[in-house]
Amino acid sequence: MTRLVHVLLGDLPVVGDVAIKTSALFLTAVVLFRFTERRTLAEFAPFDWIAAVATGAIVGRAATATDTAWLQATTALLCVLTAHAILARLRLIPALCRFIDPPLMVLVRDGEVNRRTLRRCGLTAADLAAVLREHGHLDANDIHLAILEAKGAISVVGAHHGSTTLDS
Repeated sequence: MTRLVHVLLGDLPVVGDVAIKTSALFLTAVVLFRFTERRTLAEFAPFDWIAAVATGAIVGRAATATDTAWLQATTALLCVLTAHAILARLRLIPALCRFIDPPLMVLVRDGEVNRRTLRRCGLTAADLAAVLREHGHLDANDIHLAILEAKGAISVVGAHHGSTTLDS
């Protein structure tokens, strides 16, 4: 019975340490994110997702790891967020932007669905039809352009050139 209690509750002093370290890591991440660009949290490009997942992994792993101190986790957070900030700045250089960001993909041009591009994007005709309906179009015939944006949204420009964007 003692073993079962130990497995379920652990060492109570260690539980207190985990609570302190978790709270400190959370507050540290909040402070660090406060100094990053707003785009980090608002509009996620693929490299933004990587930074967010890495940050969550660091906080989640270090919070309960007895062999990882707050300073080590904070150093890892600083490295990830600094690399993210540098990458965000490098995107301002056109040649590097083409390397970092996925290219825009034209799914529909003047009513014609580009099935090859659709397949390359991992989308089906049904996926495209659903997005077009969400934009108020019954089919691709009255679409001037439908573009899969770098951040994963599909922008639809109708024949009347009214544009909307929907996250997909």
